[in-house]
Amino acid sequence: MNKLNNNELEHNNVTPYNSEYSKKSQVEDMFDNIAPKYDLLNHVLSMKIDVLWRNKLVKMLAKDQPKLVLDVATGTGDLAITVQKGTNADVVGLDLSQQMLNVGIEKIRKQNLDGKISMQKGDAEQLPFEDNKFDGVTVAFGVRNFENLEKGLSELRRVVKENKSIYILEFSKVEGFLGPFYMFYFKNILPAIGRLVSKDNRAYTYLPDSVNAFPFGEKMKTILLNTGFKKVEYTKLSLGIATIYKATK
Repeated sequence: MNKLNNNELEHNNVTPYNSEYSKKSQVEDMFDNIAPKYDLLNHVLSMKIDVLWRNKLVKMLAKDQPKLVLDVATGTGDLAITVQKGTNADVVGLDLSQQMLNVGIEKIRKQNLDGKISMQKGDAEQLPFEDNKFDGVTVAFGVRNFENLEKGLSELRRVVKENKSIYILEFSKVEGFLGPFYMFYFKNILPAIGRLVSKDNRAYTYLPDSVNAFPFGEKMKTILLNTGFKKVEYTKLSLGIATIYKATK
């Protein structure tokens, strides 16, 4: 394992509330706070492009014909539901925030998917599962919130089966001439709407701050390879606003 590089150190230093508590505790509190409005804000702020991104990830995953999938940082269960419907696999959703899980559990119940998707509270950096258990592992917009990125990625690798893959959907940075325009929206307009709707002054400022500090593209590929994955591919989405990483054990 390589030591943390400057990008990872910068990423680890970005926290939701800048309090004395650990990043993990702050992330849990933040998502507990915004859980009731999270789905509404997510779809409004992304103009529902996030739905297309999740569908793209699930199409890639479906080629592996998984029977059991772990969705880490599952939140309110959007990706877990998309995975189940797109692959017919059994899905375990895991998240730090009980309030987010509560919203997801209700969504799953309304869609009569209780028997196919189970939700549980847990820590991505200490997964409560045995080695080589899952046919696939997914994470949407969650690895950015890991307190220790390499530890979390190592855990994802540990629980996926040999020759199977983890799929990470995460924000990246728009490059080229559109970059400044997107960053203006991301750093000014998005947080203002987020604060207005969620009543959490910091949560939607943390989003652009954490994205800005997070490694993406080749840097993220290198980190995944250093974590022990034998093959890593990535696909940019929507001019680079987000990226899907496929890392094979």
